[in-house]
Amino acid sequence: MKILHTSDWHLGKRLYNRERLPEQRLVLDEIHEIAEQQQVDAILVAGDLFDVANPSNEATELFYKGLKKLSKDGRRPVIAIAGNHDSPHRIEAPDPLARECGIVFLGYPTSQSPEFKLDSGFEVLRTDAGFLELKLPGQDVPLRTIATPYASEIRMKQYLGTDEEQGLRDALQKQWQELATQYCDEKGVNLLTAHLFVWNRDSEPPEEPEGEKPVKVGNASLVYADLFPEQMQYVALGHLHRSQAISGSKVPVQYSGSPLAYSFSEANQKKYVHVVNLEPGKEAGIEKVELKKGRELKRKTFEQVDEAVKWLIDNPEAFTEITMRTDDFLKADENKRLHDASENLINIIPEPKNRSASTQNKKQIDMNQSVTELFTRYFKETQGQEPNEEMMELFSEILNQKSDQ
Repeated sequence: MKILHTSDWHLGKRLYNRERLPEQRLVLDEIHEIAEQQQVDAILVAGDLFDVANPSNEATELFYKGLKKLSKDGRRPVIAIAGNHDSPHRIEAPDPLARECGIVFLGYPTSQSPEFKLDSGFEVLRTDAGFLELKLPGQDVPLRTIATPYASEIRMKQYLGTDEEQGLRDALQKQWQELATQYCDEKGVNLLTAHLFVWNRDSEPPEEPEGEKPVKVGNASLVYADLFPEQMQYVALGHLHRSQAISGSKVPVQYSGSPLAYSFSEANQKKYVHVVNLEPGKEAGIEKVELKKGRELKRKTFEQVDEAVKWLIDNPEAFTEITMRTDDFLKADENKRLHDASENLINIIPEPKNRSASTQNKKQIDMNQSVTELFTRYFKETQGQEPNEEMMELFSEILNQKSDQ
């Protein structure tokens, strides 16, 4: 049995003001091609299907068309769970129609799909809160899937009875182990899919992706890899955007990563889907298949404008970000040369070596200015440029969160 693991599609997400839907359409077609070539039996999408809770009509249309194509009218079933960017209610809303196409949506930690059967041979044999047992077309053994969509602290308290850090981990481990003990034996294939921040208990976790809505505050909501039940043959995770294996577990725990690079912290990363070969009672065989249809994101630091211009001309198709470490601030004509060299230059970060005395000296702060004006002035004086649109949106979101508390 072959399962394709993908996650973090973020349909509708832009790179600053650059539209990404055409790339996302190409990458979904590429995932379909890989599923066909690899003769995949089912697909797991581990959350962050959309970039926002209320996606555009264009992103929604791409999502449903893409999933229908992947599912082959139920001959290659798809299980998709909600991530921290998704509205769980919106994800589950089309479930009755989706089931007719062999697609199962799960939005909440305790979501339970009804049992049903399609002419394709796909059948949901048994269900429980957070659990599915499936009969796949052409397969003699069942696929068991424990599913944990993303849950906020409020949702965790509501559905799992806790909102405390250790309580969250205990509740998840208890739920997973009970489901595994009840349903997962060596007569079938056993998987777990979740949208969580998972890491090795004995090492320092990385920062969450730049531009990603965090699910971790300090160590709260951080789930340790050793909590997954030993009955699982593969744990398919979503949230981190780099394809990687997480150590510290007796079972394979893997992030497939996002199919596109969505911020310059992901510059030069290769993107993958994971094709997992599974048989009852045996170790999973994991193949990472590279995705090549998305634009590259590249960033580089320069001291000479001429060198930067040449590099930009040599990388015309990539979205680029450059840091200019020059003696002083860039002049208007130098800035124009850089932008003229590539229409895909997204960002120029100036790092002047010599700041003017007026910049270095302390200035009196006019407290009559608004908080936004003060932030804009602070950013310009410390970073040498105006904050971009994305930075201002993030600042406004923080202000709104503070005002709501």
